[in-house]
Amino acid sequence: MGHALIVEDDGDASKMLASLVVREGHTVACAATLRDARRLLLMQPPDLLLLDLYLPDGSGLELFEGSLLSDTEVVLITGQASLKTSIEALRLGAADYLVKPVNPQHLKALLARLIRPSLLRAQVHQLTEQWRQTGRFGPLIGASEPMQRVYQQIARVAATAVTVFVHGESGTGKELVARAVHDLGRRRELPFLAVNCGAISPNLIESEIFGHERGSFTGAERQHLGFFERAHGGTLFLDEVTEMPVALQVKLLRVLETGTFMRVGSTQLQQTDVRIVAATNRSAAQAVAQGTLREDLFYRLNVFPIGLPPLRDRGDDVAMLAESFLQELCRDGSEPKRFSQEALDSLRQHAWPGNVRELRNAVQRAWVMARGPVIDRQWLPLPQEATRHGDGAAPATPPSDGPVPAPWKHEDEAGPASGPVVTVRIGSPLADAERALILATYEHCGRQKERTASMLGISMKTLYNRLKEYQASVVSHAA
Repeated sequence: MGHALIVEDDGDASKMLASLVVREGHTVACAATLRDARRLLLMQPPDLLLLDLYLPDGSGLELFEGSLLSDTEVVLITGQASLKTSIEALRLGAADYLVKPVNPQHLKALLARLIRPSLLRAQVHQLTEQWRQTGRFGPLIGASEPMQRVYQQIARVAATAVTVFVHGESGTGKELVARAVHDLGRRRELPFLAVNCGAISPNLIESEIFGHERGSFTGAERQHLGFFERAHGGTLFLDEVTEMPVALQVKLLRVLETGTFMRVGSTQLQQTDVRIVAATNRSAAQAVAQGTLREDLFYRLNVFPIGLPPLRDRGDDVAMLAESFLQELCRDGSEPKRFSQEALDSLRQHAWPGNVRELRNAVQRAWVMARGPVIDRQWLPLPQEATRHGDGAAPATPPSDGPVPAPWKHEDEAGPASGPVVTVRIGSPLADAERALILATYEHCGRQKERTASMLGISMKTLYNRLKEYQASVVSHAA
């Protein structure tokens, strides 16, 4: 049981809020002015403060001065939910805000996840100490300066209710950031659901997100609850939100503004109380300019942006991540394995265009292919430095049924550490350099696709697509 203080000059609204708080098993006190509020705060510091910003003797913001609210969860009461309100709530340290007239279900959910700020601060402190000792911050791994800034942002925003917009290249760990925000917040005991907006058919995405009624369309044999209903009270992670159909973005905007939506085929409004964490690997500003992301939705989502650095900018985090992935693979009782120093050096030199996801895949392949306890460079991707700058450009010859002239100078056939070299002219298009490297590695591996993909650190599907593309390009030019 907790204690709440309601600071509201509207007597009827104050009584209604007080009755709802008491119904949930908490004690309550009410104040109509700043003077009364200060007196009650000194007499009995509350667990929860429901605060109207506009009071007869001043602004409710004045209560944030000093240390009266150092261990009190503050929820603002506002007449209109807006981007400005969200930013103001975050700046002041408020955990959430309620829109007048207050929805009883929203208040009930808020009371259910009531946690003193001191407990949240203790959890953040514990994670910080864990990071200093192990390099882990919740589900995230890394000790580089760019990641430290990410951790600071997560720790700051997690205790609030504002919307978070995570952006970064594919494979940088955007869902892990969303999970960390959820786990450090007041909703951590409630559902966390992730939906990839780009992986769902445009014809089904509305039904998946908002649900549908039985018989609302062909094949709808029963009622279906969408992500908003299943994540009620918790966090909904909308990945690749820029891939959401523009028509559906209007409905998403309405949910963010009003907390209401309708299932497909229904005329009845549903209430929802979820925290939104959105993400994209594209430039959101460019998506707005191209018309694939509504500008008003962008501003509604971009309340608290968190930018994730690419793996190539994270220094020694590469080795730390690789060692962690290898330990995970060896936990099932199989033979312990370790990286040689040359292998670690090779990992650090690679550009990792697929970021952490590519690194994990590379470690898994190397773990499978290495026969002894030591993983050397043989089954790891070729480092970026394997493509040397020179005066001439290597010809990029596509695969064919006959012998292919090698577009490189052979120095040694022992392996990638001392193998052939590909030279490209400075300023050559990146696609041409990639083509030359892929084809050279393919021939060097005796046209063994699995070994080629392993060396390059790409999937078999990507390799097949590239080889097919190069072959089609030659046929097209020949025609």
